[in-house]
Parts: sequence; structure tokens; C-alpha cells
Amino acid sequence: MSPVSVDLAGIAILAKAPIPGRVKTRLAMLLGSEGAATLHARLVTRTVETAVAAAVGPVTMWATPDERHSLFLDLAQQFPLEIARQPEGDLGARMHMAFTHANAPTLVIGSDCAVLTPAHLRDAAEVLRSGSDAVVIPAEDGGYVLIGLTRPVPELFTGMTWSTDTVMVETRNRLRHLGLSWREPAQLWDVDRPTDVRRMRHDGMTELLAGIDRRA
Repeated sequence: MSPVSVDLAGIAILAKAPIPGRVKTRLAMLLGSEGAATLHARLVTRTVETAVAAAVGPVTMWATPDERHSLFLDLAQQFPLEIARQPEGDLGARMHMAFTHANAPTLVIGSDCAVLTPAHLRDAAEVLRSGSDAVVIPAEDGGYVLIGLTRPVPELFTGMTWSTDTVMVETRNRLRHLGLSWREPAQLWDVDRPTDVRRMRHDGMTELLAGIDRRA
């Protein structure tokens, strides 16, 4: 495939509303449902701050169950941010819609990675600018925290078994099969399990845990 020259790379953030009992459920035993929801809200806010600070292109928040939650409305007031409602379907369908909607080089991220920085996003955007078809930042649990494409590629998202430790392996296999070029400029980790909260403590992420973690 011919290299694609791009000046900007949009960022699409997929985020759930911080509703207790519906987000970060694996952390509820450690932080309580309210605490887990508060941590989720802080991670969403941090992700938006990071995306805007990267300054690589327009930022869109894809919200679920809808865009009317106060967190999303507040973020739209504070930051240059477009908000849209996630479509129906599995994670793959929702990610593919983000690429289709943008119709331009785009980085799609979630809101679970506390260690994602503006530099990571700039590096990922530069991979697309340099002529690669795709860029992926794998997660240590076998998934990925970022995928970027110069154009929509539905084959990367249909029929995938999400939330398993084989997602990144299968994604590499599909990229090879499709003849797409890609790079993996970093490997990071998501905040999903109690061990991840302990890692946050160890790494000094006290601002994210303040008031909700008895040991922070």
C-alpha cells in the first residue's frame, strides 16, 4: 500500500459515563463502587487532558451510554472537544465507527491507561505521518491501549474476541494478512484490576487515588 502523507491525526477517546456499579467493577472490592467510579472519572479527565495537550489534531469524545452525563458536559466546557454518542455494537464496531466518522488519520484510545502521555500520542501520530498504515501501543495484558490508522480498516475489528489476552496477537496477524505496515512505539498498561491500583500506589499516582484509596 502506498504511504499516506498526513499533517494532522485526530484523537478519538472511547469513554463510559462514571456510573457506580457499571465501571471499574473489578476494583469495587478495593475501592467501593463509588470509589471505582470516581477513579474512572479521573482517568477520563486525565485522558482528555493528555489528548488535548498532545496537540496532534482534533479530539472527539465518544461517550456511552450517551453524551449527557455531567462529566462529559463539563469536559466539553473546559476543553476544545467534540462529543458524540457511541453507536450500538461491540467494541470493534464502536472503534470502527470512530475511524469512519473521522474519515482521516485517527488515533483511537480508551480511558483506562494512567501512564499514557502527550509524548506517546505525538509519537503515534508521527508513525502515521512517516508513512505507516497503522500504529499500535500494546497493553501488558495482551490487548492494546491505542490503535491508529490512516484510513478505516473494518477487518481489524470484526469478529474479534475482545477483553482477552489474545487481542494484540490477533491484531498483528490481521495486519500481516492485510499487507498493512505498522509500528509499535511503546508498551503500556491499563488500570483494570486491584494489582493495577497497587502499581499506581508504587508509582506515586496519588492525585488519581486521593480520597478513594485508604492506603494512598
